[in-house]
Amino acid sequence: MKLFIQIPCLNEEQTLPAVLETIPTEIDGVDEIEILVIDDGSTDRTVEVAKAHGVRHFVRHTTNMGLARSFRDGVDYALLHGADIVVNTDGDNQYPQAQIAELVQPILHEQADIVIGDRQTRTIEHFSGFKKLMQRFGSWVASRAAGLDLPDAASGFRAYSKYSLVRLNIVTRFSYCMETIVQAGYKRLAIASVPITTNAKTRESRLFKNIWQHMFQSGSAIARVYLMYRPMALFAWVAVVLGALGLWPLVRYLVLIVSGSTGNHLQSIILGVVLLITALLSLVIGVVADLTRMNRTLAEEQLDLQKLARYGD
Repeated sequence: MKLFIQIPCLNEEQTLPAVLETIPTEIDGVDEIEILVIDDGSTDRTVEVAKAHGVRHFVRHTTNMGLARSFRDGVDYALLHGADIVVNTDGDNQYPQAQIAELVQPILHEQADIVIGDRQTRTIEHFSGFKKLMQRFGSWVASRAAGLDLPDAASGFRAYSKYSLVRLNIVTRFSYCMETIVQAGYKRLAIASVPITTNAKTRESRLFKNIWQHMFQSGSAIARVYLMYRPMALFAWVAVVLGALGLWPLVRYLVLIVSGSTGNHLQSIILGVVLLITALLSLVIGVVADLTRMNRTLAEEQLDLQKLARYGD
């Protein structure tokens, strides 16, 4: 059983030593532990620091490609080098590396395909009240979209089995966190959560400028992936709402006619017809999108076979 611990880095020479020094060297049930540093366009001594601490595996981007691409490239490297489990942590030392042993246990015991470290955000001191509220709300939205119950969907401290990584396909550019959750729910991958602590804050996030950008990007990722994998459910709801709104002015028109009200009330007829036509168009778009989803499912099954050929069974 080979475990790869991948660390996406962007100018992390100050905090990377603390990360590397606290990664466990032995874990029960794991035969080999390898560390992979993904240099996402760093301009400082990140790579030199990693080499000085004994890191032998690197993926290097000549320019900043973003967290999602770093994750995808790191996973590709790890699987090509025989990884059975991949743990993703961070170069800013936010996560407790010592708890990696706990993080991988559900996978080792075949209880889960993906394990997410639950930061218990309500207890994090440097999170504002508003940020804690938004973290809970974001986790609730992601959980509903995936059909799961996850306390900390935004946590990047995760363990993935090889099987889950073959099944998952990253297409967004901002962050893989929300996308993989919705995909995992659709593909019936087992997800578990493990309570973890967090280390003291070392710097501001480089992934987003403020919480509003984070909320917008995360929400967009959830909506995009949900639309990819459950389009009919979304467009059906839109059609139902528009249909109900379209019936209301038509019913109002009939009531006015029956009651003998004067006037032709053309506004009600036009509004009702427009809304009903829009509802019908939503259904048609939903059917077309669902057919596209079926084609995507077939294409992803072929991609899974290609990945198995690339990475081995």
